[in-house]
Amino acid sequence: MRKCFLILALAGALSAETFIGVVTDSMCATSHEGMGMGPDPDCVKACVKGHNSKYSLLVGKQVYKLSDQQSPAAFAGKKVKVSGTLYEKTGIIKVDSIEAAK
Repeated sequence: MRKCFLILALAGALSAETFIGVVTDSMCATSHEGMGMGPDPDCVKACVKGHNSKYSLLVGKQVYKLSDQQSPAAFAGKKVKVSGTLYEKTGIIKVDSIEAAK
């Protein structure tokens, strides 16, 4: 019984969540927002490609790195809905799915 409870508790702690934010990169992250504009798609892609930056999700003022580094390229600089699991210690969202937000 105790083992079953622990398994259920761990499953609940790692359940998928939904995050709505803008796909950016880990290098520039919020600097675009400070200038009063959203991230430029070309800038985001260039930073990821040439500056060893990672695709990230900007949610309010919080930036989370994304585990999937291929799918976000299609949404660079755009508002998206990401379903996945947030690992708070690392600040990484394990992406289950990503789609344009309405």
